Amino acid sequence: MRMGNFAFRCMALAFKFRDIFVSRKKILNEVDIKPRFHVLDYGCGPGSYITATAELVGRSGKIYALDIHPLAIQRVESIASKKQLTNVETICSDCKTELSDNSVDVVLLYDTFHSLSDPDGVLEELHRVLKPNGILSLSDHHMKENEIASKVTNGKLFRLSRKGKKTYSFARVHV
Repeated sequence: MRMGNFAFRCMALAFKFRDIFVSRKKILNEVDIKPRFHVLDYGCGPGSYITATAELVGRSGKIYALDIHPLAIQRVESIASKKQLTNVETICSDCKTELSDNSVDVVLLYDTFHSLSDPDGVLEELHRVLKPNGILSLSDHHMKENEIASKVTNGKLFRLSRKGKKTYSFARVHV
């Protein structure tokens, strides 16, 4: 479900303050992103994780930033342009990524899962694009731990592999 432009701008401002106190890179360190990885930031919002992810994947890596909101896409494109991040590609969508099968090493699904209109469809899409040893990294403070684990593993596409301080890592199950 897409929020209005005013609500999006308010959220983006709140995230700027949040990011001052909690480093996005510190959270990403739980995921173990390596140079040359391809990372999908699903529900990227105003791009809080783009710069830190770009540092981790390096110039030889790739970042796909997907969001349903056109303002999110504009913000990420602005960040990429200002910081000369040539390895960032934006996707405006509410589910389908249009990425190739088995093409992504890590999916970031942060503060988005609770608001998805078709969570099972999104999980199927993420399973499709993740490489066989890929990781789905999820964080959603709007949901309880057992709710996150059960909703993600219920379709038998993912299994919980690790719980960090801020994130849950799910391994792709081979079906």
